[in-house]
Amino acid sequence: QVQFVESGGGLVQPGGSLRLSCVGSGSIFRFSRMSWYRQAPGKQRELVAAAPAASVIKYVDSVKGRFTLTRDNAKNTLFLQMNNLKPEDTAVYYCNSHFGDIDYWGQGTQVTVSS
Repeated sequence: QVQFVESGGGLVQPGGSLRLSCVGSGSIFRFSRMSWYRQAPGKQRELVAAAPAASVIKYVDSVKGRFTLTRDNAKNTLFLQMNNLKPEDTAVYYCNSHFGDIDYWGQGTQVTVSS
């Protein structure tokens, strides 16, 4: 059974940093396109950053220069380092694995940026 579990969310002041982690089970991690999505209240879920199995990492324009996605295939772990956080980054952040025609999602972790 394939599962993904996120952690690392929390409350942080504007300008602060957080590091999200997503640990996956199963053997598909290294072959999957791994991504971070987020969903703010009243808004649609949006792609934040995506790391194909063997290609360039892509970021949504609003987080370029502030967020960094990395993946450790040996540990089935995906990370999102978030620096210089802004109130508009407040959302539930989800880990996604896309393999073949199947999407797997974690349960999400809340990130709140507020003074």
